[in-house]
Amino acid sequence: MANRQLSGLDHILTQLDQGLRTVLGNAPSPQRVSPAAGVAESELSEQERRQAIGLMRVNHAGEICAQALYQGQALTAKLPEVGAQMEHAAEEEIDHLAWCEERIQELGGNTSALNPLWYAMSFGIGAGAGLISDKLSLGFVAATEEQVCTHLEKHLEELPANDSKSRAIVEQMLDDEARHAQTALDAGGHRFPAPAKKLMTLVSAAMTGSSYRL
Repeated sequence: MANRQLSGLDHILTQLDQGLRTVLGNAPSPQRVSPAAGVAESELSEQERRQAIGLMRVNHAGEICAQALYQGQALTAKLPEVGAQMEHAAEEEIDHLAWCEERIQELGGNTSALNPLWYAMSFGIGAGAGLISDKLSLGFVAATEEQVCTHLEKHLEELPANDSKSRAIVEQMLDDEARHAQTALDAGGHRFPAPAKKLMTLVSAAMTGSSYRL
């Protein structure tokens, strides 16, 4: 029984359980220690604290989306190795999710109330891309990670200059996301044309704007 192959229903139930844990529970334990560990806490003004909370909440919501995207793609991937790659990427993103959640709590803030919506939407997009083709699925990962890198670079400019803990987390996330994008392309991902990326930017703007406040 221990070696029983999982059925399609088993996979769906597993993804449902993973989704509920992601959006309703605390983030799973990270595999890596937070880059902010050991970095001294800086004294922030109330305005700086609120700014940092808002930006880290956006980053946390982005990681919720990443979890859902990868899990959806893993569920519908045609090739086993692609599905395994998506699951591995999701595991790496758990580090980011946990780091952001921990930092938000340290700053005295809350994660986005809209996270269940972002998870559901992203899971559907990921599963749909996987159903079409693995090449499209990998390409979507690369395009998404490129968008995330753009946001993270902007956040490094907008975070309070003396918030060293948040900045350390965002800098490590930026390195990881750039690597994920290149890995997806190297695995055969389709390079998205500029109009498609522009549409993704518009959708992303709606998510970041609302998550910053809610």
